[in-house]
Amino acid sequence: MRVGTFVLAAQFPGQGHGEALHRAIRSAEVAEEAGLDSVWLAEHHFVPYGTCPSAITLAGLLLGRTSRLRVGTAVSVLPTVHPVALGEQAALLHVTSGGRFSLGVGRGGPWVDLEVFGSGLAAYEKGFPESLDLLVRWLREPSVGAAGERFAFREVPVVPRPSESLSDAPGPEVVVACTSPASVRLAAGRGLPMLLGMHVGDEEKAEMVALWRKSARAAGHPPELVLGARHVSAGICQIADRRTDAIEALTKAMPGWLKQGLEAHVTVDGRERSMRDPLAYTELLCGLHPVGTPRLCADRLAATSERTGISRFALLVEGSGDLAATEENVRRLGAEVLPHLG
Repeated sequence: MRVGTFVLAAQFPGQGHGEALHRAIRSAEVAEEAGLDSVWLAEHHFVPYGTCPSAITLAGLLLGRTSRLRVGTAVSVLPTVHPVALGEQAALLHVTSGGRFSLGVGRGGPWVDLEVFGSGLAAYEKGFPESLDLLVRWLREPSVGAAGERFAFREVPVVPRPSESLSDAPGPEVVVACTSPASVRLAAGRGLPMLLGMHVGDEEKAEMVALWRKSARAAGHPPELVLGARHVSAGICQIADRRTDAIEALTKAMPGWLKQGLEAHVTVDGRERSMRDPLAYTELLCGLHPVGTPRLCADRLAATSERTGISRFALLVEGSGDLAATEENVRRLGAEVLPHLG
């Protein structure tokens, strides 16, 4: 089992952008010190829900500040970026970090980002498969050309080639954020592992893994890839000596952040959108994930892994909104939870 952190660089009420980003960086540095496996970085634009607009840029900083930790994006939003540009950055980080970089990608949402970056709503609604295929080709082949609906260009060499990294990995792994059966089948058809969201419980995640395996087999992928796919489960983690204290720390801080963060999202086409009740959503997350004593947190992670077959976790540890509390939370995760997991 591999346990890492999920970093949103969340801006809680009363905080500035610099404070949120500093907490994000410190939580990753402490994660390496605490013996965690990885850190996964979220990407958002124009909203206080997350103040990191480029997960791959922050990944480069953290790879330079660490020596062992795996750093991944969760996720880089494909509809708002050219897949070749993202592929070049991913290859660069893979080669220069000795293979410690993971590229998580996703479809994002119908947000105003599509207008600002000029990609348009079609890139979100139907362009994701083409972008994903071009990106994967860039990371696997020596030269690439395109003749698709959205991208068309002559064949050009891939520089730097990911396979020339001084590591055993031929290239950075690509993980796909999946929120629907269609996205599960898309990832499975390409043999790419999934990143499953923190709003989803064990039963639904188990169903998505089962669908992925069925679809991957149907696509002709070998049994060792189907059964060995290293999916990632996102969640939250808050550790305290009593479960009630852990829940209280989150229910005091997270609803205010969720309310201002989620309300700030603007759709590109004015479509109706519903928002979860911030307190109810916080309470839901507390029930789904490792929130409580170290022993309870270890048992919760073990139960999720056993039920779903997922062996990697990306846990949001900044739910208190406080830097010192976040650092303590990460240290306790490493010192008091990991030893129970083997």
